[in-house]
Order: sequence, then structure tokens, then C-alpha cells
Amino acid sequence: MRSSKPILLVEDDSADVLIITRVLKELEIKNKLVTTSNGEEAFEYLQKNENKKPCIILLDLNMPKMSGIEFLKIIKNDDKFRDIPVIALTTSQSHFDIAECFWHGIAGYIIKPIDYKKFVKAVRIMDLYWMLSEMPDEPRNDSMLEKLNIGYPDDNLL
Repeated sequence: MRSSKPILLVEDDSADVLIITRVLKELEIKNKLVTTSNGEEAFEYLQKNENKKPCIILLDLNMPKMSGIEFLKIIKNDDKFRDIPVIALTTSQSHFDIAECFWHGIAGYIIKPIDYKKFVKAVRIMDLYWMLSEMPDEPRNDSMLEKLNIGYPDDNLL
């Protein structure tokens, strides 16, 4: 997560927002933290051109107005946003929620630990993963691939 891009936190519980803010500070993660309290607000944030595209979205699932899963479905079906990694950070242990999130393209699913030290450990592991993971600078661009005369690995399977 060490980039100049912000982290978008979609979380309706103010206590959890404080804990996540504290954990990011403790781990010296310097990315600006942008918080919204539901999927509707998060989508409005993403649509504003003046807002910087986040490097990652931390998403609660159980929220008013627009749930995390509804938000996930919308952004993963939108070419402008589908490349943003989304991590569910939720209390839901529902097998249905987990399966549905992965079906809709979530990058990871973390059940919020109750214990603060375990919470710090979970965020540290998530941070290490995103520091080591290679991400494209630009979203998929078919015209660029056509010019290079290459396709995606699964393009030849059809």
C-alpha cells in the first residue's frame, strides 16, 4: 500500500474507523485514509474526477443504504474501477458472503479480529502482501494489446 494513492475505507462503524486509523498509523502506513460510511458514498467518491483513485479499498459488508456486496458488484462491473483491489474487512463469517465476494472479484476477505494485536497483525500481513504484489499501472487496454499482437492467456481457450 506504499504509494501516493489513498486508501478508501468503506465502514459505517465509527469505532472501527478509529481502530483502523490507529493501526495504519502504528504500522507507519502513510497513505491518506479516505473514509465513507456506506457503498453509496464510496461510489460517489470514486465518480468524482477530482478525487485520486485509491490504491486499495477496505470494505465492510454490513452497512446501511448500499451494502458492501452491492458496492463490490457495481465497481467490479465498471471498467474505470474494476482494477482497484478490494479487501473485505468485516465481521461476517457467513460462507455465503465469502463465496459471493470472491465470485464478484474481491482480492481478499479478512474477518475483523476482536483482539487489537491480532487486528494489527492482520493489517501488517495485508500491507506486506500489497507491497510485494505487482499491480498494473493502467487498467486492461485491448487496443494496446492488439498493437503488440498479444492476447490474454484465456483468449485462446475459446
